[in-house]
Amino acid sequence: MLRRTKLLDAFEREQLREPLTLEQKLRLYDGMLEEARQLGVLPLKDPLDGIDEDIRRARILRAL
Repeated sequence: MLRRTKLLDAFEREQLREPLTLEQKLRLYDGMLEEARQLGVLPLKDPLDGIDEDIRRARILRAL
């Protein structure tokens, strides 16, 4: 987890200043997807793992 620092805040402000093109966004997405695969996070071993908790949270939020 990254900690908030002045350097990180400055980097994020700079990134928000320059809008990305669709091509840049797709390359960024593809890069993050590939990194997740290399880290073993994707594909999910069991896609339904934890769905009970997600349903419980959805019911609580819907009741609000």
